[in-house]
Parts: sequence; C-alpha cells; structure tokens
Amino acid sequence: MEKAERSLAEPVNRVGLEGPKVEVFKGLKQFSVHLQVLMLEKGFVLLLIGFLLGRALILSHLTPFSLPFFAAVFMLRRECAPLALIGLLAGSLTLSIEQIGYSFSCIVLFLITYRLLKNFHREHTVSLPFFVFFTVMAVKSVFSFFQSGQQFLPYDVLMAAIESSLAFVLTLIFMQSIPFLSLKKRIKTLKIEEVVSLIIMLASITSGTIGWSLYGLSIEHIFSRYLVLVFSFISGAAVGSTVGVVTGLIFSLASVSSFFQMSLLAFAGLLGGLLKEWRKAGAAGGLIIATLLAGMYGEQGVPIMQTLYESLAAIALLFLTPKMFTDQLAKLIPGTAEHSNEQQQYLRKMRDVTASRVEQFSDVFQALSKSFSHYNVDTLDDYEERELDMFLSHVTEKTCQTCFKKEQCWTTSFHQTYHLMKDVLYELDSGQAELSQKLSKELDIHCFRPKRVEEAMQQQLTYYQANQKLKKQVQDSRKLVAEQLRGVSEVMSDFAEEIQRERENHYHQEEQIFEAIEAFGLEIEHIDIYNLNKSNVDIEIIIPFGDNSHGECQKLVAPMLSDILGDNVIVHKEECEGGPAGVCHVTFRSAKAFAVETGAAHAAKGGGLVSGDSYSTIDLGAGKYAIAISDGMGNGERAHYESHETLRLLQQILKSGIEEKVAIKSVNSILSLRTTDEIYSTLDLVIIDLQDAVANFLKVGSTPSFIKRGSKIMKVEASNLPIGILQEFEVDVVSEQLKSGDLIIMMSDGVFEGPKNVENHDLWMKRKIQEIETEDPQTIADLLMEEVIRTRSGEIEDDMTVVVAKVEHNLPKWTSIPISFPKRKKKIS
Repeated sequence: MEKAERSLAEPVNRVGLEGPKVEVFKGLKQFSVHLQVLMLEKGFVLLLIGFLLGRALILSHLTPFSLPFFAAVFMLRRECAPLALIGLLAGSLTLSIEQIGYSFSCIVLFLITYRLLKNFHREHTVSLPFFVFFTVMAVKSVFSFFQSGQQFLPYDVLMAAIESSLAFVLTLIFMQSIPFLSLKKRIKTLKIEEVVSLIIMLASITSGTIGWSLYGLSIEHIFSRYLVLVFSFISGAAVGSTVGVVTGLIFSLASVSSFFQMSLLAFAGLLGGLLKEWRKAGAAGGLIIATLLAGMYGEQGVPIMQTLYESLAAIALLFLTPKMFTDQLAKLIPGTAEHSNEQQQYLRKMRDVTASRVEQFSDVFQALSKSFSHYNVDTLDDYEERELDMFLSHVTEKTCQTCFKKEQCWTTSFHQTYHLMKDVLYELDSGQAELSQKLSKELDIHCFRPKRVEEAMQQQLTYYQANQKLKKQVQDSRKLVAEQLRGVSEVMSDFAEEIQRERENHYHQEEQIFEAIEAFGLEIEHIDIYNLNKSNVDIEIIIPFGDNSHGECQKLVAPMLSDILGDNVIVHKEECEGGPAGVCHVTFRSAKAFAVETGAAHAAKGGGLVSGDSYSTIDLGAGKYAIAISDGMGNGERAHYESHETLRLLQQILKSGIEEKVAIKSVNSILSLRTTDEIYSTLDLVIIDLQDAVANFLKVGSTPSFIKRGSKIMKVEASNLPIGILQEFEVDVVSEQLKSGDLIIMMSDGVFEGPKNVENHDLWMKRKIQEIETEDPQTIADLLMEEVIRTRSGEIEDDMTVVVAKVEHNLPKWTSIPISFPKRKKKIS
C-alpha cells in the first residue's frame, strides 16, 4: 500500500518540481529578451561603448576615437546619437576637463559643418570620413595653438595630422562595425574586412579600460586575453593570432609599457587556435603556455604570478561564456564549422524550395496533360449528332422543302427517312462514286427526287468532310499537347529528384585516396568525391599541370582509383591550364560495362549525291546509346529532308529525357500536323543500355533488323505503319538481352528488298550475314552493301543504308595498379 501511494505521489512531486524550473527558464528567457532590447535596440550598449572609447588613448595623449564613433552612430543610428554623445563625454571627463572640452568641440563643429554642407554632397558614407578628418584637424590645431603659447610648432602639426588620419581610418572601421550592434540587422556572414573591423573596434573598446584594476589584476589584460581566447576558440589559429596582434598593437600604441602584450596575445591566439580541437580546454591551455613563456622574458618588475592570475581570470570568463553566444558568433565568421553548417543548411533549404517548385510545375503539367487528353464521350456523340443534323438540314433545304411528299417523309415516316439519309451519307462519305444497288433501290422507292437528293448530298459532302477533318486535327493537336505535357512533367519530376540528391560527405575516403596516390609519388592539390556507388563513381581531382604532362591521370591515377574502389574508373573530362603554376581539373567516372562500336554504309539512288535515307548514332547520356535509321518517302532532297527532320526531332526529344515511346509519338504528331501533303518516313530505332546490354528496338514502318551471335542469326521486327500516315498508333517495343560480341545489323528497305530475283528476303539476308566471317562493323556494312548492289548488276534502284553495331565488354585501356593500405585501413567501399 505504501509503495502504491509512493508511486502515485511521485508524478505529482515530479510535476511540482518541474513547474518552478519551467517558470525560471521562462523568466530568464524573458529577461534575456528585455536585456537585448534595452541594450541593442534602445542603444544603451552605445552609451557603454562611448564611455570606454571616450577615455581611450593613443600614444598617451591622442584621442582619435570619440568623433569617429559619434559620426558613425550619427549616420547609421541617429536616434541613438544622444546616448553615444553622453557616453563619450562621460569617458572624456574621466581623463580631464580639457579632454571633455576637446571632444565636445569636435562633435559640435562636426554637426555644424555637416548641416551647413549637407546640400553639397550626396553620398554620405563616402564623404563622412573626410568631414571627420578636417574637423579633427581643425580642432586639434586650435587646441595645440593655445596650449603652445599661441604658436604653431611642427610637432603639434604632426600630431594633429596623425590624429586626423587615425580618425579617418577609424570612421571607416566603425561604419563597418556599428550595424552589428542592432537587433534589426540580420547578418548572414561576415566579410574579411568586416571581421578585421570588428576586431579593431573590440580592441579599441578594451583599451578604454587601461588603468583599471581589480584586486591588483589589470582589467585591460583580462579582457584582451579573453577576446583572444574567444576568437581562437571559435575560428582557429589564423584569426586568433590576428586578434592577438591587432589587440596588442592597439594596447602598445595606447601605452608603450604594454608593448610586450602583443607577443603574449599573438602567441596565445596561435596556440589556442592550434589546440581548438580540445574545445575550451585547448584554447585555455594555449593561453597558459603563452603566459608562462612570455612571463619569463616579459616586463621587469611584473611578477609572473600576477600575469598568470590575469590569464586564469580570462579563462574563467571563457568557461562562463554561454555556448549559444559562441555558436552564434562562429556562424558569422567564414572558415568555421558552424559557418559551413549554416551555409549548407541554407543551401539545403534553397535546394528543397527549388525541388518543391519544380515538383509543383510537374504537377501542373501533369494536370494540363490530363485535361487535354480527357474526352467526354457523351459530348462527342452529341457533337456528331449535331453535325449530322446540320448536314441533313442543308440537304433537305435544297430538295425536300419544295417537294409535295415533304409531310409524308418527315412527319409520317420520319425515322425511316432519317436513317435512309444517314446511310446515303455514310456510303458517299466512304469514297464510293455511286450508291450501292440495294441502297439506290431503297432511295428510289422512298424518295420522289432521288437523283436530286444524291447530287445535293455530293455537293454538301465537301463541306462536311472539311469540317470533320478540321475537328480531327484539333483532336490530334490536343493529343500531341497532352503527350508533350506528360513527357515534360516526367522530366521535371526526375529533375526534382536529382536536385534533392545531396552530396554526401566522403572526408575519410578522400583522405585515403589522397594518401594512397601521394604515397605513389604523385602530387595532388585537391580532391572531391561526389559519388562512390558501384558503376556510378564520380570524383574530381586537381593536380599540378607538370604531373599530368604525359597523361599520368589516364595511365596512373585512373588505374590506382580502379584498384582502390574496385571499379573500372576512367578519365571522363580533363581541363588543363598550362604554365609553370598551371593545374589540371580532372573528372574520373565509372566506365560503362559495355561499349558500342558502329560502322555504316549508304548509297543514293542511281549513284546520286543526296539520299532519302538518314541515320544517326546518339549518346543519350545516363549510360544509354541510340542508333536510328529513317527512310523518307521517295528519293531526292524532299525525302532526305523528311528523314533528316525525323531524326533531328527525335534526337532533341530523347536528349531531353522524355521516354522513347512518347518521343516517337511526338515526332509522328509533329510531322503529320505540320503539312497536308502525303509525306511520311520510316523509323528504325534501337536504344542500348550500356550497363546491362539490354536493347530496346522501336520500329515504325521499318524493315527487320538482325542480331548475329556467333553462328546464330536472330530477326527483330514489328508491325507499325510509317510515321506521318496515322495520327494515332501504338509503338511496339521489342526488348533483347545482348551479350558481349553480339552484332546488330539495321538497314533500310533499299537494302532489305534490294536483291534481285530473290523470293525470301529474310532467308537471303540471314545467309549473307552468316557467311560474313569478319566482326568489324564497318567491314560488315560495306560487304552487305556490295552484295546487294552486285545482285542488281551494279545498279542502285533505291536509296540504301546499312548500320552495324558491335556490343562488347568495355575493357580498361590500362590495367589497375594495386595499392597497399596499412593494416589499420580497409579498402574503400
């Protein structure tokens, strides 16, 4: 019973404990938000920064920070300028009464001159540093004149020029840095000059703490080392050492006694960045080592323990810094892992948005395709009925309206008359010159004026047929648009999938390949792996031009990659920039499992120059290879144009990625709709998959093809009419699994039906192919052409084309080079 009560009470207690935690968390979050609004949006952080910059010194008596900071705030955040002014004057007051007068005079003169001359300048950001320069120059010269007993000394003029120049540069720096102090500014990434400007601004602000101490520890030393720790921990050795040098330089300019701080901070930034893999502990260790080494050879009279305590205080501040703050800062600095992840996330988001839009367009095209291809049967039937009624009304208007049997035919015997007139129409529409004997007899019995009705129908039939043909063309056009839209929709859908395929990280594999190739004695500058899948390897390597002057990539690198990856890798593309410092960008990809070698022979009718046949070999990409023959109707230029146009359209559509059947139907629709002439062409197409050697034969009105495998001859044929004859037809696809060494023989009808005095062309062609002993495609094509022409006694009765393709395993030109891996490493899979 007690256990039960305890178990029931535990959830209540847990909820009771979690409640205050949630409230505390919400309270802290709200406090953080209010603090950000107060400090950043309201501008109170500018008050604090102005106070520190107002008391910052250069060379012990120059104060070039006040006016540049106020001018930048006045230009970029004018509503916060009063707070910045109050902070600057308060900071100047901590130095001396004379200093606050100098700072106030500079700001007042700047405001007066800027307001008086604002109509003479347009680009405020360009002219602002010059206003600051001349204002500081004027005020500093006047103050130096009265301080030197109303005389200009060369030293005072030099100091005025130096302070004015520093103010000019600081204005540019503060204009880059002030936007960071705003909630409205959403910064995606920082440029290099912006990073340096931010570092200089932070170091300048830190120099305003010179002279402050806490329990004997220097505040400026603690904060400067904390600044170096943060940047070395976030960005590494390069930025860390830069922050150390810049901060130390500003401190040494502010106080010559702090010169040794530059070496300590720079060394701490370098070591902390090198040890950043150990996170905060590594950055802290770098600072401790730098402090101990610099403390041994540092300032005289400064105990090493005091310097060590200052470093420990900076380390404590680093460990107290929230991870959220360092992560947000790291996202802004180029070169950091967080920045790279942020960029990758942005690119992924853009990729997903693009893929989504492409998918939406694909859906739109798919919907449009369905809309165009949808036909309402009832609507079509009603339309045909209306067409028939209109036709009969025009006929009866010329014949039955003046006949005395009108009432008897169209009132008493309506259905009989109507069906009889339909039968007459259908017979005349079928192309018969005269009516059949049976229908003519029925018309004579039923109608008082049969000849007149038949003549009227013949006259009206011309308009009826033209209307029907126009309607058919509209339907065919709709079907063509529907097929094209469906093909485009499929291509866009595939493209969206390609966009969403993200490049995988292959850092470990890149390192393995890098080490293996360099161990062989070749130098590599960079390597990128995009895909390591079997038969789909995709690698890019940058090597010096001198290391590829004799084709080392093809002869050495590709064979080594073949052994490392266990795949047949070849050089796909190579772009070299010559010269002493030139490099070669080389793309390595998997070789296809099969290769196709082709040969062709063709001749025009009568030995002419222009043949009505056309042929083409097309590399479709994605591991597919196409061979096509087209035979235009007749001979000469017109036939050549038709066959060439057929192949050109087919090639363009196939390369876009549209399916083969849709491509052929599209070509058929285009060719049949573009002209009213009785022009057509045949198409003999085979598409070979170079990975698995599957061949798809698509024949439209073409002659059979043959596959020779050793002594075996196989015939491939289909029964489709030529392109352009029918508006609508189904494309038959015949698939065959090829083997290495197979020969594909394709030919036009001029070759297949060319032999004279041959009854069975199939048997004759099979026998001739079987008798050929060579396996060279070009030789086979020439021999077949010669055999056909010889049967005609040297005469060429028709255009003739033969294309022979040989499919065989794609053997590498260079054998793989074995690479020995250390025992702790395995081959890349």
